[in-house]
Amino acid sequence: MRKLNHIYIGAISTLLLLAACNKQLDLKPHQSIEQSQAILTAQDVQSTLVGAYNRMGLSDLYGGGVFLYPDLMATQTVFSWHGTYQGLTQMTNQAIPVDNSFVNSTWLDAYEVINQANNVLANLDKVAADNKDRTEGEASFLRGLVYFDMARIFGKAWNDGDPATNLAVPIVLTPTTVISQSSYVTRSTVSQVYQQAITDLKTAETKLPESNSYFANKYSAAAILARLYLQQGNYVEAAAEATTVIESGQFTLNKNYADEFPFPNQTAVHIDNTAEDIFAIQVTDQQGVNALNTYYASKTYGGRGDIHVNDSFLGDFEAGDDRANLIQYDDPADNTTTLRNHKFDNLDGNVHVIRLAELYLIRAEANLRLSTATGDTPLNDINVIRTRAKLSPLLTVTIDQILTERVHELYFEGGFFFHDGKRTAQKIGALPFNSDKLVFPIPKQEINANSKLVQNPGYGN
Repeated sequence: MRKLNHIYIGAISTLLLLAACNKQLDLKPHQSIEQSQAILTAQDVQSTLVGAYNRMGLSDLYGGGVFLYPDLMATQTVFSWHGTYQGLTQMTNQAIPVDNSFVNSTWLDAYEVINQANNVLANLDKVAADNKDRTEGEASFLRGLVYFDMARIFGKAWNDGDPATNLAVPIVLTPTTVISQSSYVTRSTVSQVYQQAITDLKTAETKLPESNSYFANKYSAAAILARLYLQQGNYVEAAAEATTVIESGQFTLNKNYADEFPFPNQTAVHIDNTAEDIFAIQVTDQQGVNALNTYYASKTYGGRGDIHVNDSFLGDFEAGDDRANLIQYDDPADNTTTLRNHKFDNLDGNVHVIRLAELYLIRAEANLRLSTATGDTPLNDINVIRTRAKLSPLLTVTIDQILTERVHELYFEGGFFFHDGKRTAQKIGALPFNSDKLVFPIPKQEINANSKLVQNPGYGN
């Protein structure tokens, strides 16, 4: 996203960041700007798109929170929480109230991104012909990614009951410029929100170029589609999309696992994406924070150090597994007494939304469940991952071994303890995967602002 990503939209933001059902309904006329005045030129459209990327990087969304908060709900046996933020303690205790401020911020930030994407898509006629496809593709990608994760957090898992009747979040596809009766929208079903995400991501895959600097490209969309299809249990499409990314030749695994998490010794110098990153949120000392650094890293590396890794988790790794070397007792701030995850010691490190290693794991699992070999065999794909981790190749592979490799490769990165636990119907902490307590509540202020919104089961309004 380069330095463009740090342009704040100024007056445009006053209007464009209004998300449907997100604000109190007593807005005064001077707090809004007519859309015809806000977006007049192609540059206005591009500034709005940059603003959407900017909002994506907020700490409660893809700046880390959208990955951290699910894992707080799911890792009671993996790490211990020592922080003082009550809202995050509530997540760790699997007891989130309807007024949890972190959940509220995630909802608000998500709909701000959606609304900015909607504004871009509604004004494509102002964009030059040679730039229109890219602009449409980027806005569609951002909206599709957000809807997918909102469905996973605020709705039941795809395999938990009937996704055609279980509720997720409202689908809003047109810009919200003023609060009116049309702003009072109902929640769409899990199936509907997944389908909207698929539609957006497929549009992005079609419209985006193969290379697009730090912004989303067609393989970013294909990679998120692969993740979505795996979550949905659509293994044919998951394997196909993963193969599209792997065979593109645009990305390669870093030689060493630790190279994916570069550490510049806190020199406040931004580190670019690695060859393995398919899509990442760019973080610099100029704007934004990496929330994963905030909670995992100690004060030595710019964080709060609220999360301590349990010894038992480190003990689950095979002897010689290079990935375990990022979990160590080597922090001067702790006098080497606290076991920490050192993936996020870079204060200005990028947040890895999706990287190539996950695509090998997705394809391996999808193919093994189908008894197919789309792109390659499950065994070969798993051994690609194991070889990079300095482990001996397997001679045969099972689903359980693939799921173990997912844990050891992707730990603490993307809410995988939570989302994988749900899709594989595993116990999550003390709760069964289908517990109502494992679905985030609709924020109380949204219920108060919009009478058409209903709360999730297990929560009072």
